[in-house]
Amino acid sequence: MQGERGSTLSDQKRPLDQERIGNESLMNLRKPDGGCIFSLGIGLWVIYEHFFTTDIPAAIGHTMKLHILHCTFLLAINCICEKLGICSMPKFVRFLLQSLPIKKDPKLMVKNLCFGTAPVRLYQPKTTSASLQKGIIFCHGGGMVFGSLDDYNSLCCYLSKDTDSVVLSDGYRLAPEHRRPSASNDCMAASIHFLRNLETYGVDPFHVILCGDSCGGTLATSACQSLMTQPGLPKIRAQILIYPYLQGFNFQLPSYQQNKNVPFLNQNLVISCIFQYFDINPSWKTAILNGAHVPPEMRVKSEERMNVHNIPKRFKEKGYQHMSPGPFNEDAYQENKQILWTMNSPLIADDDIIAQLPETLLVSCELDILRDDALLYKKRLEDQGVPVSWHHIEDGFHGVLITFDNKYFCFPCSLKNLDIIVHFIKNL
Repeated sequence: MQGERGSTLSDQKRPLDQERIGNESLMNLRKPDGGCIFSLGIGLWVIYEHFFTTDIPAAIGHTMKLHILHCTFLLAINCICEKLGICSMPKFVRFLLQSLPIKKDPKLMVKNLCFGTAPVRLYQPKTTSASLQKGIIFCHGGGMVFGSLDDYNSLCCYLSKDTDSVVLSDGYRLAPEHRRPSASNDCMAASIHFLRNLETYGVDPFHVILCGDSCGGTLATSACQSLMTQPGLPKIRAQILIYPYLQGFNFQLPSYQQNKNVPFLNQNLVISCIFQYFDINPSWKTAILNGAHVPPEMRVKSEERMNVHNIPKRFKEKGYQHMSPGPFNEDAYQENKQILWTMNSPLIADDDIIAQLPETLLVSCELDILRDDALLYKKRLEDQGVPVSWHHIEDGFHGVLITFDNKYFCFPCSLKNLDIIVHFIKNL
């Protein structure tokens, strides 16, 4: 009977164990993994950020491309690696960009060098030239936080080959690892070294061009203003500024209001990059956006040199409301005054400096938050008699130039823009 009872108990236990295991399996299936929840949250955030807070103007055209690119961009800047403490967002984005293949051009000789503290890359056409070639010093964009020699390799190859020029690409140090004035110092050091050794590179000292896009335009503008006043160096022949950031005084210009939610440079990213480079506490965001960091005497100076009335009327007709700066905040000024210095806000430079600047090509985009910086600088240059060629991209947005050679995500206006730049260089 014991045997029979034992057999009965065993038979009863087996289905109970199986039922328990089955229930646990069901619970595991029903209980979401933490990583899945986190990934789902990121995905939902990207969907919300893109479709509910981002403005994709129909005027851009090819909007589906922009939808895909921007969602990918949002995933990158809200990277999982940073949330998990693996690495920072800037490092993750740089890693993604560096994983892209680098195209080589058999018609160019490319050298990786180092001038001072920053790496540089030199591009030279392989075909021998009977005369000295033009030289282009190129400063890449990326908000002083992103961007690299590799990211702009295709663009520099194109400029070198199609204009038969020697191109020096500056790989300045980036924030937040290297705060200001690292990028400015690196750009100046590379430019001075190149100018002092033009003969080594076969460059005509009368045809050296400074060029940059976005914050690279800031560096190129600032360097040009400084180099024009330095004795013993060849004079810069021209500057090419592609949708540059030029001032930290007024973040309520028409383009800042109209395009604050347009990819790929919205208001939040502008402020984030500025704050990382200048090591500014995020608590000052409201004060800076309202202009409370600008003291009264500097407000008068800035109003004279970057008056909204100097922006053509058609750029103010839609979505713009004049806003007076907030009450001056002494603490905000003392903590953040470096963004007002001329080297960081070259739009505010004195007239005698502006008057010495060389012939300039300015590129602006209608759907760019920085559009009005270019428009105001154009007016300042023209008022001082500097020859200016202005190219405005009606369907353009910030960063569009770098898409010029992307097989699937190229925007036609980027090619038009590049043709304008090449044509300008060839005709100098």
